[in-house]
Amino acid sequence: MSRQYPTQRPTDVEYRDNGEPTNLPAELTNIPWIDIHNHAHTLSWNDREKFALSGCHSMVMMAAAYYWMPYKPVTAADVRYLWDDALNRLAPIRDAHPFDATVGIGIHTGARVENYKELLDVLPEYCALEEVAAVGEIGITEAQHVSGWDLEEQREVTRRQLEVAADHDLPAILHTPADLEDVQFPDRVHGSIPGYELDLSLQQEPILTGAYPKRDAIEIDLELKDEAGLPDDRLVLSHADKKVAPYILENTDCYCSFTISYPWLLGVEPHHVAEIVAEYGPEQILVETDSAGILRSDVFAYKRTIFEMYRMGLDVDTIRQVVFENPRELLA
Repeated sequence: MSRQYPTQRPTDVEYRDNGEPTNLPAELTNIPWIDIHNHAHTLSWNDREKFALSGCHSMVMMAAAYYWMPYKPVTAADVRYLWDDALNRLAPIRDAHPFDATVGIGIHTGARVENYKELLDVLPEYCALEEVAAVGEIGITEAQHVSGWDLEEQREVTRRQLEVAADHDLPAILHTPADLEDVQFPDRVHGSIPGYELDLSLQQEPILTGAYPKRDAIEIDLELKDEAGLPDDRLVLSHADKKVAPYILENTDCYCSFTISYPWLLGVEPHHVAEIVAEYGPEQILVETDSAGILRSDVFAYKRTIFEMYRMGLDVDTIRQVVFENPRELLA
């Protein structure tokens, strides 16, 4: 029976077929989620609080990445400083925010590192720490900043790190090159503000020159994973997109992780994640923010992705598997 309202103007409920409002699942507001790849130690306290406010259960903060390297030849001491800085900041971050935090330790190939073998020698000692949850972010990169790094040395440094991950039963978080072919950038006219604190004029010539360097890099990473003896289910291919996801999901058992906090650069929107989950299932899918203090990114994009997956027709259990159960199993 339709309810009668003593309002002077008619209410919407009187015109609904069943007379009742839609009941959305309250679980959507409190599903816990895990960010397996970010650089949150480089963010402000306020930004990290946003993680907690939007339901973050835990995170893995990558201690080093190519965009944190100084504009000079990068030394092993520079990279190790970044590892040590992240570890030094970890306890205060854990004390200040109601989510768990760990770090990923690795040698990123986005800038050539001089004397990198010094880092490979001490990497096992870092990976034995309980605070270290992953080796990363690492992987083949098609071009570097400041100083190029040839493919053979990149293969060696990546393979050696994957071996350390296998020896310590840690997951490896692999950066995959951005595919910017279909991303529309605004023209740099007077008054425009870039979203990246990075001097792209220092970008070196690419070492992967094929038509699809992102997939080329991933194929090499997969070869190195096999050589290192790391199982597929211990490998995360970060920065996935709709174009490369089918290759990963149809040919490997690795995790396919979507970076959703800066679609202006990577072109990945929450509905893209939902479409891939709907087509391939949730078993190998992860979501990450990759939020860092050097680029314009949105921490709340993770929570929006949860809502968007529901809007796209995924049920609460499927969403929970992607954002919580899968990363929890990976990091167990």
